[in-house]
Amino acid sequence: MGDYDEDTAFLGQTGPFFWTTFFLLNTVFVSTGFNGLYIVFVGAAPKHHCLIPDVNLTEEWRNAIIPFTIVDGEEVQSQCSRYKLGLVMNLSTEGYVPGRDFNLTNLEQEGCLDGWNYSKDIYQSTIVTEWDLVCGNEWKVPFASSTLFVGYLVGSLISGQFSDRFGRKKVVFISLAAQCLAVLLQSFSHSWRMFCVMFLFVGASQISIYISAFVLGTEVLSKHMRVLFTTLGAFLFYCIGYMTLPWIAYGIREWRTLLAVLSTTSVVYIPLWWFIPESPRWLITQGRVEEAEAIVREASRKNKVEAPPVIFKELQAMSPSRTYTMLDILKSKNIRCITLMCLILWMAINIGYFGLSLNTSNLSGNPFMNCFLSATTEVPAYIVSTWLLKKCPRRALLSSFLVIGGGVLLLIQFIPDTLQHVALALEMTGKFGFTMAFSIVYIYTAEIYPTVLRNVGMGMCSSAARIGSITAPYVIYLGTYNKALPYILMGSLTIASSVVNFFLPETLHKDLPERVEQMQECQGMCGGPKKKILVENGAMGNPPTQHEAKSDAQTLTL
Repeated sequence: MGDYDEDTAFLGQTGPFFWTTFFLLNTVFVSTGFNGLYIVFVGAAPKHHCLIPDVNLTEEWRNAIIPFTIVDGEEVQSQCSRYKLGLVMNLSTEGYVPGRDFNLTNLEQEGCLDGWNYSKDIYQSTIVTEWDLVCGNEWKVPFASSTLFVGYLVGSLISGQFSDRFGRKKVVFISLAAQCLAVLLQSFSHSWRMFCVMFLFVGASQISIYISAFVLGTEVLSKHMRVLFTTLGAFLFYCIGYMTLPWIAYGIREWRTLLAVLSTTSVVYIPLWWFIPESPRWLITQGRVEEAEAIVREASRKNKVEAPPVIFKELQAMSPSRTYTMLDILKSKNIRCITLMCLILWMAINIGYFGLSLNTSNLSGNPFMNCFLSATTEVPAYIVSTWLLKKCPRRALLSSFLVIGGGVLLLIQFIPDTLQHVALALEMTGKFGFTMAFSIVYIYTAEIYPTVLRNVGMGMCSSAARIGSITAPYVIYLGTYNKALPYILMGSLTIASSVVNFFLPETLHKDLPERVEQMQECQGMCGGPKKKILVENGAMGNPPTQHEAKSDAQTLTL
């Protein structure tokens, strides 16, 4: 198998073909920003208290029937109990005045037997108000959030297999159609269970879009534009959708209408089928060299450069390569160790990133503005990461921002309640650190795995990361018991993962590997001398080429 980057070097590093593909693929990520975190608004719990039915009560007793309780040092009305309605009705009929003739603390209390009364100051309706997901049923909200991430887990597992078998492009567009349908059906949910089931399909389709489009861009674009796509491109366009979401939710306060509107955004991507190419790298691994050459020749025409008569000289007699699966990752000790460390990194980063993102509705202030600020914080992170990835080693860069994100979260618990703005600023700083880590780990992982295993490897890492995402809503839920617990847990995990990162191989200025034998070795116990790989390659009947032997000494612009 020849070197794809060398064979297509005549295309240049930029040009109309690369820029067109860059922007068209990036627009796909906007839809993932729309649909990734709408649960922040759809699952929000407005202020509420027990519903008092229309019975014979004086105005004094109607105002006093809801007891007061202490929450975070403040006296507020109870959201889950009331004084026993029968007793209050008798006292009201007999002419007693609450607080003057009768001590309310002696009254027996009961649950909200007649339902709840919800404030409509912010939301007209949410799944919480529609299905009374409060008090004894409040666990159903983080559970619903977790079903989205369970869908991420399922989608990560199957999208890698489907994408490697049927092609990156097909999986991207099939997933877009599936996402559109799933969100639309979710808007017609008649029960909480149906909402959760459809949310699983939303998650599966959404992560399939993200991974397949990410890998497609990584493989189609030039070295120079690959870094731009995988940092400033993919993540910034996701952030555009994320920043737009709170303003759509601000204009549409009814959750069913909001989901119906969001579902229609996927329709605009249908024409892109005729403009986005399939990955030539993937076609080559399938033995479809003529199709790969046709795409490259079309790229040369758009870039106004002349293509050689034969582009992939060493591939003409190549037969279709075998399909790689997750089992191939388990066969090699080196790949097993690299994958295990990547899984730990993705888990910790996802817990922190999604934990802070889902927590925006719990922060003080306007929930729409908090969500917008949380999304806006990501913009400088993507811009800075794009610049740093061109110059800095991946390992040191990733560990630095993991320490920043985790360290800030550990500091938040020491901020007094009177300095809410300082706590909010620290939380946004933590979001900045996690966003930096999130953007770096994607390109870092894509650079570590070879083409034949890249989609499977990315899928496995993303699947394991969903375990972190699934637990993120419950990590935030711990804040109902102690406000500091979520920050302590997320901060500690992040600091620990920054240490694990130092054992991964460095990929700065390295060729994007095509075959398993071209993968670098991890550092530490799992690593071995470089000579061992060369011997194994020779034993397998694949002697190292001159290009492979000197690849570690080359300095490439990536």
